[in-house]
Amino acid sequence: MSDSAVQESGQTSERDLWIGIDLGGTKMFAAVCDANFEIVGRKRKSTKGHQGAEAGVERVVQTIEQAIEDAKVTRDRIAGIGFAAPGPLDLIDGIILETPNLGWRDVPICKLLKKEFGCPVTLLNDVDAGVYGECQFGVAKDAASVVGLFPGTGIGGGFVRNGDILSGSRYSCFEVGHIRVHPDGPLCGCGRRGCLEAVASRLAIASACAKAVYRGQAPRLKEIAGTDLCDIRSGALKQAIKEGDTVVEQIVRDAARQLGTAAGSIVNLLHPDIILLGGGLVEALPEIYVKEVQNAADDQIMPSFKKSFRVCASELGDFAAIKGAAAWAKKKQAEQPA
Repeated sequence: MSDSAVQESGQTSERDLWIGIDLGGTKMFAAVCDANFEIVGRKRKSTKGHQGAEAGVERVVQTIEQAIEDAKVTRDRIAGIGFAAPGPLDLIDGIILETPNLGWRDVPICKLLKKEFGCPVTLLNDVDAGVYGECQFGVAKDAASVVGLFPGTGIGGGFVRNGDILSGSRYSCFEVGHIRVHPDGPLCGCGRRGCLEAVASRLAIASACAKAVYRGQAPRLKEIAGTDLCDIRSGALKQAIKEGDTVVEQIVRDAARQLGTAAGSIVNLLHPDIILLGGGLVEALPEIYVKEVQNAADDQIMPSFKKSFRVCASELGDFAAIKGAAAWAKKKQAEQPA
């Protein structure tokens, strides 16, 4: 096809599109973004982590392929892929070292996806991607320093300062979900006891709520979801609270306060402009989370730091991480020597 014919058909052979994919404990979400990071195609699938890493990678490939199909473009338009995953991660070799809530270990995801799609692949932490997305396109756009806390299946953290993501020289960092807050507390997915995510994640909340249902303390949640942890999701919690299950609301508020206490310690350490809250729980219950985290953090911080930061909820929702991953992939490619 001639250049003029390509222009007339509206197609181009230029690699001008970027893919962001967000791997979570319950779902994976891929999107194709244009040069301005507007989403032109997308696809979401359940993660099905119990099937193992090999099957999981196959689902990732399928999800990306279907996002490309949804965008009505071909693979040769893809300039790069940003892959957001829960940590810890080897950022140099592009390896998912461990995902405590998925059971994946030592998965060379960048190598596998580069071989499949023939373009550079950049790996980053999922919350780093969400915070970066909000800093570039959302509620934190004008902030110089932003800490993200995202309660979900686990609890992820990220820190963006002056347009860069904080990481170690080789590995991802800011694993706030595995800060030990109760030395003799519940067993965490990482194998240790008393981690923040063992007491404040959605999984921890769901476990406590299932006990409340079993004891007859949460009649609405019993009707909505029963005691199956897979069914006690953010929407079910929101509905149960709205319809009068006060014990469910108390469990959520207690978990939010645990998160806020950790946030206060982080403010003392890093003094960010914004504590950014994200994930499905926050999206479903933003008023509870913003209020409880702000109050608990204020109780924890040094007096001199009061009113120096604010707590806010993610504006972009599920799109924060995929847009952030895609934009980070472009940034990292641009930094490579010619």
